[in-house]
Amino acid sequence: MLDPQSLYTWEPKGLAVVDMALAQESAGLVMLYHFDGYIDAGETGDQIVGGLLDSLPHQVVARFDHDRLVDYRARRPLLTFKRDRWTDYEEPTIEVRLVQDATGAPFLLLAGPEPDVEWERFAAAVRQIVERLGVRLSVNFHGIPMGVPHTRPVGLTPHGNRSDLVPGHRSPFEEAQVPGSVEALLEYRLMEAGHDVLGVAAHVPHYIARSAYPDAALTALEAITSATGLVLPSLAHALRNDAHRTQTEIERQIREGDEELTALVQGLEHQYDAAAGAETRGNMLAEPVEIPSADEIGREFEKFLAEREGDG
Repeated sequence: MLDPQSLYTWEPKGLAVVDMALAQESAGLVMLYHFDGYIDAGETGDQIVGGLLDSLPHQVVARFDHDRLVDYRARRPLLTFKRDRWTDYEEPTIEVRLVQDATGAPFLLLAGPEPDVEWERFAAAVRQIVERLGVRLSVNFHGIPMGVPHTRPVGLTPHGNRSDLVPGHRSPFEEAQVPGSVEALLEYRLMEAGHDVLGVAAHVPHYIARSAYPDAALTALEAITSATGLVLPSLAHALRNDAHRTQTEIERQIREGDEELTALVQGLEHQYDAAAGAETRGNMLAEPVEIPSADEIGREFEKFLAEREGDG
């Protein structure tokens, strides 16, 4: 393997600030990480990353060479054309930032498009950064589509070698093989190297998985703050307001739908209650209950999804 350090460069000012923070945080820093481009039902991780960067002070500590990691033809960056010339280019960035929570406590955020190539080298580079910056806990977060109704609490599947930091949640899976992601590979490689890692997967109703679902982002954020001690009230407040508006819109769509649509949602409610109970969020696969298929519910909500995607 080529030298992983050639994949990234340090930002001297940001690195100096991290070193000063480490002098005061003897236990080490928390690093949150999430990448665009793979499964993230309900835009769960994207909402958290966007909210953190929009609401909190931050500065770049390290930059990855996106020109070597991103396949532009697979995910073409946007350019803006005005009248007779190109005026703007949305350059993809994969960066480690130092962020401060509401109390001024520092933490790290690694985010950007998911690398398309050199996954092992990228993972080795992140490990170098974790060790250089004194990271005590790495936390990743995203949404996964599940056969659950929007009328019930959002469930969680914690994973990693520090899933004990999110108690009271059981995994719905005994064993499963799924297409890989950089986010998952990082978790795996960091654990192999003896680092503490926590992953938080929020359960998103599959019929709205392609649209922003703030309830899932809020639930994941609450798990993150509980596990890390970070104080992020502004983001939580914004997500809570967004969740209320989204739930109101979903209910409006259901009221305006036909009886078949209502029956489909009720079928998921019956499955949820039979498998785990409306409040305990237990094993979602515990009991086989006949429910509507994803295609059936997806067709009924197609207009709703189109409207939300258009608004976004």
